[in-house]
Amino acid sequence: MKKISFFARNFLVVLLLIASVVANGQAKKLPNIVILATGGTIAGAGASSTGSAYTSGQVKIEAMIDAVPNIRTLANLKGEQVANVGSQDMSVKVWLDVANRVNTLLKSNDVDGVVITHGTDTQEETAYFLNLVVKSDKPVVLTGSMRPSTALSADGPLNMYNAVALAANPDAKGYGVMVVMNDEIHAARDVKKMYSTPVQTFQSPQEGMIGTVIFGDILFFHKPSGRHTTNSEFSVDGVKSLPRVDIVYGCADMSTDLIDIMVKAGAKGIVIAGLGDGNMNAGTLEAVKRATKAGIPVVRATRVPIGAVLIKGEVVDADYGSVSSDELNPQKARILLMLALQKNRSREELQKLFIEY
Repeated sequence: MKKISFFARNFLVVLLLIASVVANGQAKKLPNIVILATGGTIAGAGASSTGSAYTSGQVKIEAMIDAVPNIRTLANLKGEQVANVGSQDMSVKVWLDVANRVNTLLKSNDVDGVVITHGTDTQEETAYFLNLVVKSDKPVVLTGSMRPSTALSADGPLNMYNAVALAANPDAKGYGVMVVMNDEIHAARDVKKMYSTPVQTFQSPQEGMIGTVIFGDILFFHKPSGRHTTNSEFSVDGVKSLPRVDIVYGCADMSTDLIDIMVKAGAKGIVIAGLGDGNMNAGTLEAVKRATKAGIPVVRATRVPIGAVLIKGEVVDADYGSVSSDELNPQKARILLMLALQKNRSREELQKLFIEY
C-alpha cells in the first residue's frame, strides 16, 4: 500500500477543516426561535385516543418539541414553560408575564422569533393583547391544537412545526402577532374561534387569512390591518395589573340592571356584546347613559360574528356617550379598552383608538 505523502495528508486535513467550518457555519445560520409554553389542549392528555375527555397542560414543552419530527431542522430551538393552564383560565397576570418575556427575548440579537403554545378558547384574546404591547417587528406566532396530544390524528405537532417555520422566516417580520392553525396564518386583530371542536376552528371571516403555511412552506396574501407592535402606543413596562372591564351579553328582553350592577361592583369600563349593529333594549340604553355620565366608558360591540358597529346607526353613540368597537368583537374590544384606560381619555379619543387598532 502506498503511503500518503506529507503534502497530500496536509491537504486532506485542510479539506476536513474547511468542511467542518462550513458545516458549523450552516448550523449557525439557522434562526434562533424560543417556544414559550402556556399549557392548553396542545399539551393535553386523555385516557383514550378516541375519546373527547382530556386534561390540559400535561405535556411539558421539551417533550412537545421532541415529539415533532424534523422541527429542529427549521431553527435552533429553546423551550420555556411560562404557564401551564387551560386557556379558559388565562388571566391578565399571565398575559403580562408572557408579554414581558416576549419583549425581553426579542430585544436580544440572539433571538429571531417567538412561538407561543396556547389553548384555543382564549388564543385570539392573548394574540390581540400581544399584538398591542409587543415592541418588536420580529415574528411572534401563537399556535395550539383542537385535539390533545394523545388523540388519534392529533393536530398539535404539525401546527407547532408550521408555527416554528413561520417564526423562523425573515419575510414574516412586520406582520404583527399571528396565529397559525390548520395550515392557515391569521392576523391577531382579525382571527376568531368559529367552531367549538373542529380543527378548522380559527378563521378571519371578514378580512380573510393573511397566508398559508403547508409543511413549512409559507405564502403571504396580504398585510394585516390596524396599528400593532412597533406602531402601537401601548406598553406593559412596569404594569402590574389592568383596569377591570366587564362584558354584557345582549339578548331578547335582556336585564336592564346589569350595567348598574357591574359599575357598583367596580368595573372601570363596560363592553356591550350587542344585538345586530350593537343594539340593546331601551332600559339598557338608559343604563349606558348613566354609566357614561358617571365617567365609566361603555363600548358597543356586537355578538354577530361579522361586521362593524356603526357610530351613527340605530344607536347614535354621541347621544349616549358610548363608543363603537368598529370591527372588534366584544372580547377584543375589552382588551383594547383595558389598555386604553391606563390613562384618562375623552370619548372622542377612545373612539379614535377603536378605529385605528
